[in-house]
Amino acid sequence: MTQLADPTPSRVLPASSKDPATWSYEKRRRYGWLITLSLLFLMMLSWADKAVLGIAAVPIMKELGVTPEAFGLVSSAMFFTFGVAQLVAAPLANKVQSRWILLVLCLLWSLAQAPILLFASLPALWASRLLLGAGEGPLAPVLMHGIYKWFPEKKGATPAALASSGVTLGIVAFAPVLAWVITSYGWRSAFALLAVVGLVFAAYWLVVGKEGPYTSRAAERELDGPHGAGAPGAGAGSAAVPSAPSAETRVSYWRTILSPSWIFAVLTSFFGYWTFTLAMSWGPAYFQNVLGLSGQQAGSLIALPAAWGAIATVGLSALSQRLHLRGVATRKARAWVLGGAAVFSGGSLLLASSVQEPALAVGLMVFGFGTAPALFALSYLIVAELTTVGQRGANLSIANAVLTSGGVFAPAVSGFLIGAATTPAAGYSASFALAGGLLLAFGVLSLLFVNQQRDRRRLGIDAPAPAKAS
Repeated sequence: MTQLADPTPSRVLPASSKDPATWSYEKRRRYGWLITLSLLFLMMLSWADKAVLGIAAVPIMKELGVTPEAFGLVSSAMFFTFGVAQLVAAPLANKVQSRWILLVLCLLWSLAQAPILLFASLPALWASRLLLGAGEGPLAPVLMHGIYKWFPEKKGATPAALASSGVTLGIVAFAPVLAWVITSYGWRSAFALLAVVGLVFAAYWLVVGKEGPYTSRAAERELDGPHGAGAPGAGAGSAAVPSAPSAETRVSYWRTILSPSWIFAVLTSFFGYWTFTLAMSWGPAYFQNVLGLSGQQAGSLIALPAAWGAIATVGLSALSQRLHLRGVATRKARAWVLGGAAVFSGGSLLLASSVQEPALAVGLMVFGFGTAPALFALSYLIVAELTTVGQRGANLSIANAVLTSGGVFAPAVSGFLIGAATTPAAGYSASFALAGGLLLAFGVLSLLFVNQQRDRRRLGIDAPAPAKAS
């Protein structure tokens, strides 16, 4: 008699068990979405913490007598410790549960606001941003690693993209509020508000945070069966079908990093991060100093590219996942989507720097600045393909440390371009053109050189392609 496959876990515990591996697929899926929405808000708060300095740029520069060059360096300060913290956290991501790392990071953000609240000065701004960078650096890879543990491999792209859209949704939701708080109560009040919100979320996460059960390919097969839960043929009564072998052996980190797919996917997002950080650090000041808008209007207007960014992030990742589920090779489903989006984003910003009509320039900026953060989630998916599940958390942390270092350069380089220009408008145009041109160039390179299927075979994760018959 033929043995039938049972997609349910082999361990049968009471329904009230706290172990998600013993839950039904539907219960795991529902809780996975609760975790996703919770981490979406955490990502939103993270980017509100980053953007508040740019929203408060004009009053800070006036009150403290800060030059554009000095303000650019302060805006970049957070990213000095950003990458270092990620590299320190990389080995921890494979050993410590994601929920505990995320809790500690959130508490650090609130603590980072203290220097500004106690000593409103340029050194206090430096101290605050350096501490904030240490707390926020590991967030994105740890968050993505945590979400991937709640969904089967082929169904993780959209939840991860939704959480990643917090990069832009945080600015959409918080920028108008922070601008109003700054206008009504002073710029220090905005930093105090973010500290309180961080503490409240930490208390919530202490109760809700939980680790997902999809910790390896083998665990996924045990939980959902060889076909995957919800797939045709899944469920009790379907014949056992051997699944394709999946490598769980270690792959050298250097071999992964030096693969062409890793290099060009991560560098494309490096310039995407450069572009979006430029928007957050200098966008509100551009709207005020060049377009003549009020602080409230400038803080609200920066939400437009962020709103488009949320749509682009979820839309492009959903497109990528849909193509993947239909059997399209991920070189096309992920890498071509990444490269095409980078070309569109860079080209739009390059055009925005050259047109004379303000309304047209702002419209192009919305697409140029807003599409850039959509690249991050796609790059994370590509990097995740180039490693085993057991090493994924560390690999994502390393990739994120590299791509987010674009934030070290963008505000500082732009500050010097703006400070050295004959007019503020010329300085802003030069900084926008530089970011757009670099992003456009690396979008083209991604289209040409990112090929996960080839590099997975080279790394030994997949079996070599069968030789063609002569």
